[in-house]
Amino acid sequence: MEVSFDIMKSSHLTGVMEIENQSFPTPWSKGAFAHEICGNDFAYYIVALAHRKVVGYAGLWVVLDEGHITTLAVHPLYREEKIGSHLLNELISEAKRRGCVKMTLEARPSNFPALNLYQKNNFISAGMRPGYYSDTREDAVIMWKDLYPDAGS
Repeated sequence: MEVSFDIMKSSHLTGVMEIENQSFPTPWSKGAFAHEICGNDFAYYIVALAHRKVVGYAGLWVVLDEGHITTLAVHPLYREEKIGSHLLNELISEAKRRGCVKMTLEARPSNFPALNLYQKNNFISAGMRPGYYSDTREDAVIMWKDLYPDAGS
């Protein structure tokens, strides 16, 4: 399957919302995504497209020299296609282009596929945020990645 990547636009939001609603217990609103792509100068959001259909998306905030992954999701029918890995690699590349030296994210401890993806890409667990998720009061695993691990040696 051929997958391409594009900057998230308003025209993608219907497809994004379909995935968002299937992927998260407390989904973001369409308005939240619209604000991210139109009103947040620190944000970078991309979509994965197969046959011009949104099959995944991911978001990044860049603040100073740190990139923060805000979201990453893939349509359930496409989750075995390595699209999540490709989206993550696109975010890592963009973070480097924008001068980041580290990346961070939060993930639910119950989200084993996400934790596995991040660990495979050298994100390291650095602690927990107690009660981070308002819907279930579930903690969040805080993960970090050094984008230039050999720079100091």
